[in-house]
Amino acid sequence: MQHLSGAIYNWYRKNKRDLPWRQTSDPYKIWISEIILQQTRIDQGSSYYLKFTDTFPTIIDLANAPEDKVLKLWQGLGYYSRARNLHRAAKEIAEKYDGVFPSEYNNIRMLPGVGPYTAAAVASIAFQRPYPAVDGNVYRVLSRYFGIETPIDSTIGKKEFLELAETLIEGSDPGMHNQAFMEFGALQCTPKNPDCRNCPLQQSCYAVINKKVEFLPVKEKKTKQSTRYFYYYLIEQGDAIFMEKRIGNDIWKNLYQLPLTETQNALTDKQIIQQKIPALPSNTTFNVVSVSEAKKHILSHQIIWAKLIRVEISKDVTIENPFVKVNKKDISKFAVPRLLEIFLEAVDFNDKHDKY
Repeated sequence: MQHLSGAIYNWYRKNKRDLPWRQTSDPYKIWISEIILQQTRIDQGSSYYLKFTDTFPTIIDLANAPEDKVLKLWQGLGYYSRARNLHRAAKEIAEKYDGVFPSEYNNIRMLPGVGPYTAAAVASIAFQRPYPAVDGNVYRVLSRYFGIETPIDSTIGKKEFLELAETLIEGSDPGMHNQAFMEFGALQCTPKNPDCRNCPLQQSCYAVINKKVEFLPVKEKKTKQSTRYFYYYLIEQGDAIFMEKRIGNDIWKNLYQLPLTETQNALTDKQIIQQKIPALPSNTTFNVVSVSEAKKHILSHQIIWAKLIRVEISKDVTIENPFVKVNKKDISKFAVPRLLEIFLEAVDFNDKHDKY
């Protein structure tokens, strides 16, 4: 045990990356970084972290911000429930803790959107609480080093790995310990093609000795992806278009979108044009400007095939709630899903020759 931790600590001191959240002891900023990095690569997450902490330098700033502003800043990161929970948690800290980030693991764990890993990471790094932060990197290191074949996504596996991680963190500098193990998994003990020849643990690692590196860790559950078909209607009325806010417990909740039709199967262009266009009153006369090619957008559990249909209507057509009339020059002010942002970036409102 001591050899494992000691070797990783030495490796970490020599190889750790210079990341912006490692330059602060502010629990608020450490928490922001952990939430952003839950489902985001570090190279992408770093810029969002800097934008977020510049725009909302304190918990109070985040708590007082409109949700639309938070979602707009988050645009492009995906998994938008993280942003909504971040906002809710900031409000809770402002109200319950007078804007001071809680220092105890159990209180951190109770915040919206905070699971065992995030609570342990913040508690250990910001407050030196001895809680192991077990993420995918740590699962991989422990599974390979100790030869544990219990699936890491099973209830039994999570318990087994957590108990092992708790023994390893005892008597250490908890914040450094967790960061070292996570960094080691991210850079050295990588998911594919790890550099075992230059690993300080090669002579004692079960997976290296038994040639099982590529088989560990073990997962038992496979994510099933559903397929959805989205048809967005860019309804132009002079200098304006129409948008609506997504509601309900589905993807992209509270983000804005163009009027949308979803179908169970793909439609032909003829079917797209012939069907009822959302937002438009019955028997409305419209001109179809263009129909884009289908774009494939992959989420963790879903594959979305989407098309954008541009139509023009006359100025005497009235469109009512929940659709909002938006000036074309103001579209960028609204937080929209990345899929829709890609479509809108390709639209040329001047000559109608879109770059889909």
